Amino acid sequence: MATRTIVTEGDDVLLKKCRTVDKFNNRLFELLDDMADTLYESDGVGLAAPQVGVRRRVVVIDVGDENGLIELINPEITEKSEETVADMEGCLSFPGQWGIVERPLRVSAKAQNREGEWFEITGEGLLARCLCHEIDHLNGVVFKNLASHMLTPEEVEEMIKKQQEAAAKAQQEQDTDGGEDSR
Repeated sequence: MATRTIVTEGDDVLLKKCRTVDKFNNRLFELLDDMADTLYESDGVGLAAPQVGVRRRVVVIDVGDENGLIELINPEITEKSEETVADMEGCLSFPGQWGIVERPLRVSAKAQNREGEWFEITGEGLLARCLCHEIDHLNGVVFKNLASHMLTPEEVEEMIKKQQEAAAKAQQEQDTDGGEDSR
């Protein structure tokens, strides 16, 4: 296992549609393992094969929830909620750049695992956003093409501050609710 170099803005591989994986072999397993190493080394939450220069329909995701590392081969979105959320989004291939992208609140996808078996996954919030973002990469679509507004560094800082304040308030409310005697 090793880390791979992440392809950045300006490389045409990011704008090309990826080919279907039809061979589930050691080369695929090595790619999946290397992509996981690269994801963790980069402190990302998702990585698609074209981001490491490989035009194959392969994605790894880890949003830090109970699912852990999710490997998706030949993934397709099968269902999207009508409810959407516009939020800040970035990408390992566009370091230091952030934009506001509207995504479905909930999505379902089907994909194959490293043994070639099909499975389904449904995600909400960050996992839904990540599934959409990474599967877009496989179709040559990058978040900047979908952003309604690219953010300045000051706007990013302000949004992060607001998110931290909201998380702290939610934690405080949870602590208060959980600490009461419910007799």
